Amino acid sequence: MQRYFVNKQQINEQTISIIGDDVHHITRVLRMSEGDEILCSCQETKRTAHCKIAEISNEQITAHVVKWIEANSELPVKVTIASGLPKGDKLELIIQKGTELGAESFIPFNAARSIVKWDEKKAGKKVERWEKIAKEAAEQSHRVTIPTINAPFSFKQLCDVSTQYDKKIVAYEEEAKRGEKSAFAKVLSEMKANESVLIVFGPEGGLTEKEVGVLTELDFVSCSFGPRILRTETAPLYGLAAISYHFELM
Repeated sequence: MQRYFVNKQQINEQTISIIGDDVHHITRVLRMSEGDEILCSCQETKRTAHCKIAEISNEQITAHVVKWIEANSELPVKVTIASGLPKGDKLELIIQKGTELGAESFIPFNAARSIVKWDEKKAGKKVERWEKIAKEAAEQSHRVTIPTINAPFSFKQLCDVSTQYDKKIVAYEEEAKRGEKSAFAKVLSEMKANESVLIVFGPEGGLTEKEVGVLTELDFVSCSFGPRILRTETAPLYGLAAISYHFELM
């Protein structure tokens, strides 16, 4: 059953109004009609409604709530992925797959070895596209919230915001080369439900020794993600998968 996100203003007791691009998706892409069933998730309340389409117009779809579903598909801990700006569409892949794997938010940042230069003139459209990718991935994976996508931070901004998190990790390939194996697992074993963790990943070429030094001074734990050196778009997904296994499957 297809899932759509709504806000509290779109909910009126047992009736939900669907607007914007979702109207086009329902009517033109999926070619649904009155009587078809959908799921509507509200981020503010973290509740999902099983709905039946009652009325379709060009600008709005009205759906009646059949029943409210209380199931929660979110990770029990809040994970923020901070990625040094990579080349091409790698960040889009990180956001899409990271959303499916349960990340709560994403912070792209300008790392010392980031080849990509952030264009402020195109910033609005770029972030808008990332937000659309996250929304579609959240719908596909039946999440009840859409991750927050930030416009790129400077390295200093990333350091400043890190004080807001319960746990902090930096993925550093030199740790893998040294054979470090236990730090990541130790951090996860110390975490409790609803705590937050910020995980920092470098761009192609990795983080510099100076960047890692600054982060460790801010109480980041420097970790390897196994004995193999992972690409910048692979490492965040490995981290999220490991967190999901630790908290949801063990």
